[in-house]
Amino acid sequence: MRAFYKNNNGLVATTQWLPNCWINIECPTAAEKLYILEELQIPEAFYNDIEDIDERPRIEVENGWTLIIMRIPVKSNDVKLPFHTIPVGVVFKGNVCATISFHKTEMLTDFVIYANKKNIDIKDNFDLVLRLLLSSSVWFLKYLKQVNQKIKLAEDNLEKSIKNEELQALLQIEKCLVFFMTSLKGNDILLHRIKNIKSERMNYDADLLEDVEIELRQAQETTNIYSDILTGTMDAYASVISNNMNTIMKQMTSISIILMIPTVIASFYGMNVPNSLQNNPMGLLIIIFVSMVFSVLGVLLFKRKRWF
Repeated sequence: MRAFYKNNNGLVATTQWLPNCWINIECPTAAEKLYILEELQIPEAFYNDIEDIDERPRIEVENGWTLIIMRIPVKSNDVKLPFHTIPVGVVFKGNVCATISFHKTEMLTDFVIYANKKNIDIKDNFDLVLRLLLSSSVWFLKYLKQVNQKIKLAEDNLEKSIKNEELQALLQIEKCLVFFMTSLKGNDILLHRIKNIKSERMNYDADLLEDVEIELRQAQETTNIYSDILTGTMDAYASVISNNMNTIMKQMTSISIILMIPTVIASFYGMNVPNSLQNNPMGLLIIIFVSMVFSVLGVLLFKRKRWF
């Protein structure tokens, strides 16, 4: 999908390319790939880098073209991994500026709506990059709130019954947090590199730069907090499972010992040798009574030791 936006106290959609307008391309088709490579003449190496799902945030310059890759959060259709991150490339040279992503995202659509709502005036290409970084940090925080809700839901289910499904749900959330943490760290490094570009240092909006740093730091700290909480929760439930296993093993051992008492007594008096009860008509009842007494004593002993 290809869309053109011109800067006019917001982002106004146009039907065709105009100089210094923003070209947003999502999930490019074969025809749009030809448009990117042949009409816009964006280097094919840049296009291939953005297409790589594992590409890290970075800035690169080639033949006058500047490529800035950032990572943004997206919802996943995969039940096992509800959230992950994707690369978005901002490529510009002269009066051409394009963003390219190979996945449909909520962030870019919301960015246009927010820019029109607040009548945001985008000064230049680096200003656009900073605002996209700000928007990505906000969306990280939005998805982190949903991750927190999933953690609470999994914890509630674990309190009722510790099952593999709930533990696997926590593991999946932990994967999401790892992706978020890695991407935010990469975006943070990218921001510092953008700040240190000498030719652009005096053109940055100081307030915007501060907002990006604050939101990015908040997203990183929130991710770290949730990751620590999740790690502690999983360790706690691992200890609970281990304790439950120990309790079950003690109970099984106690039951085995108690059942063994009458078996041992019956074995002694069942031998084919003379004993004091072989001619006693009450011998069987006496053996049963003695077995029961020792079994009850065994039960009381184990209860006292809290093995039951």
